[in-house]
Amino acid sequence: MAGVGDQRAGQGDVPPVRLRWLALIVAALAIFATYYESDVIGEIADLLIRQRGFTQTQIGSLNAAIYWPNVVLAVIGGVMIDRYGAARIVLWSAGIGVAGAALTAVGTPYTVMWLGRLIFGVTEGALFMALIAGLAQWFPRSGIALATGLFLSLARVGSFLCNTSSTWAKSLYDSGWQAPLWLGAAIMGMGFAAALIYRLLEPFRPATRAAADAPEAPHGLARLRFDAGFWYILGLHVLYASVFFPFRQTYAVVYLQHAKHLSLQAAGQVNSGVFAAAIFATPLFGLLADRFGYRALMLVFGTLLLPITLLVLGLTNLSPWVSTVLMGISWGLVPAVIWPATTIIVPRAQLGTALGLITLIQALGIAGSNLIAGALADAAGAGPGHPAGYDAVLWWFGAISVAALVSVTLLWRYETGPNGHGLERSSC
Repeated sequence: MAGVGDQRAGQGDVPPVRLRWLALIVAALAIFATYYESDVIGEIADLLIRQRGFTQTQIGSLNAAIYWPNVVLAVIGGVMIDRYGAARIVLWSAGIGVAGAALTAVGTPYTVMWLGRLIFGVTEGALFMALIAGLAQWFPRSGIALATGLFLSLARVGSFLCNTSSTWAKSLYDSGWQAPLWLGAAIMGMGFAAALIYRLLEPFRPATRAAADAPEAPHGLARLRFDAGFWYILGLHVLYASVFFPFRQTYAVVYLQHAKHLSLQAAGQVNSGVFAAAIFATPLFGLLADRFGYRALMLVFGTLLLPITLLVLGLTNLSPWVSTVLMGISWGLVPAVIWPATTIIVPRAQLGTALGLITLIQALGIAGSNLIAGALADAAGAGPGHPAGYDAVLWWFGAISVAALVSVTLLWRYETGPNGHGLERSSC
């Protein structure tokens, strides 16, 4: 597996410094807040349907809205990361996120809530890719997968707390749809404080060790030139996210209520199990990837669990917790490996641009998948009186998950060939 991957040594690396762990903590707190706010609509979907008469399409549009800004801004944001530094983009985007969360909580009329979600979407994409790029600047390659796993683990805590908020913040939900949204805005305020600390740490970030054979940074459209391995992993990014986020953020809770006849609290608990499993599994998979390699093969296994999960949920009478465990393992494994793998595949000088391109196409995929799933649910009359209407939604997500499996299989074949980037090798 020699070849392109050996060129990574010429891109320079960073020395390990103690402050990298503080940078990791505040980065994780910032993304924790963002993940919480991203999921708030799914938790109050039934309340919005009953109390405000929203349709499934309107619910899907609220979650699709947070991905539309990335269609316009993702590549621009990626170039800005390369040019101005990740820490500045982290702080700027976190401030925008607070404003978007507050406008979402105001929430009336519908257009105001949608606009709040749209503004928050500027943060949802830019903050994540800036922090991923930032971690690659703080941590050496031998530990980046573990660092990313820990970072994503706390992000999952944000999703877990949001999915269980109807239990631990039951009084807010009992008061109506709006109070849970203000809770999300307050948590985003905490995330902004963490982003500020991350920015203040920037002068202490270690400098990249120069390498004699480091390639010159490309300019203009040349920044968008990548090899086949990148496009395969981009396909996996987009297709996997186009299943997981629309299903778990928008439709899982209401599906479990209407099709599996669970209460809001029980449905939230089942849905939160995905993130609870990922909290512990993500760092473990990151550590395994650093120590043993086989990153592409691990991604194949994690992606395979996605269509299996949907089949178990839609075609069997097994407890919903079975699908939760399967998807929890998948969600713990794939992000823990795919983001560090991306930083290995992409030259460091093009990393921000690459992350921007991934975020742009991923945003289109997630937003489009949300809208299509909502339209399918409405067309099939999905609801508490007709739970079979959700079958079309599950088949839609199942088809995309199979396409994701094809993309990751092509990545694995590429990485085991002569032009691989060393994803299958250990970093230790």
